[in-house]
Formats: sequence, structure tokens, C-alpha cells
Amino acid sequence: MYPVNRSSSRLKLRELAHDDVDAVLAIYGSPAATEHLSFEPRSREQVEQIVSRSVASAAESPRTEYALAVVQRDTNDLIGFGRIATDPHQPRGATFGFALRPDTWGAGLGLESVQLLLGVGFEELELHRIWGARSPHNKASAKTLTAA
Repeated sequence: MYPVNRSSSRLKLRELAHDDVDAVLAIYGSPAATEHLSFEPRSREQVEQIVSRSVASAAESPRTEYALAVVQRDTNDLIGFGRIATDPHQPRGATFGFALRPDTWGAGLGLESVQLLLGVGFEELELHRIWGARSPHNKASAKTLTAA
């Protein structure tokens, strides 16, 4: 499925583009945003590689990764990153995760992002099972995933 375009009242998901590097760096380069992720803050060069790889993976067939920009509808600012990756061992199964820019935390945008990602997975990709990835120490993410 390409391109992904899904929206809610405040947010939309869209495909990543090469000019999103600086906005993704504000997330993946942030010690606060990456505190509970599975990696240390990334450099600009690393983020460029991630974005390039994500843009390229969108054109693969079959597509196994959906790396998507989380964008505010009113400003078009990229404030987050969501990813759905199909599981080669589980037909119709996938994992997903998300990260938001720290200055957007606490406004319910995480829940809205998760709901959009799950909508893509269950409704558009017709998956049967999606596992959420999170750190066991990230209580806010646990609350968000439980509420979704």
C-alpha cells in the first residue's frame, strides 16, 4: 500500500520524505525522546540514513515496513514518527512503535498517533494482530497503549 495517508482531528500520517531529516532529528536526536527507545540519540548522518532507508522501503514489493511521519494537520509540522513492520513469521501480524517530539508530550497526541497507526494496520493492511513495542520503564507509553 502506497502512499499511506490517514488523518484524525489533529494529526495525519503520511509517507516520510527526504526533506524530513531535520524534523526526524528533533525526535531521534533528542536524549529525552530516545530515553525509552531501543537506541541512543542519533546523529544527523544516522537520521539521514534512516529516512533514506524508509523512503526506499516504501517502494518495495511486498512492502514490509511502514515508516510514517506523524504531522499536525493545522501546521503541517512533523512532530512524530510511527512504524509498522510486518512479521515474516506471523502471517497477518506486525509490530509497531512510535515516538513524538518531547515538546508535544502530554496533549493526547500519542494516543491519537497510536490510533492512526492501528487504523492503518487493521483497516488498510487487514492485519489480524499487532504488537506494540515499548520500554517497560515508559509508564506514559504503557498508559497510551492501554487506552488505544
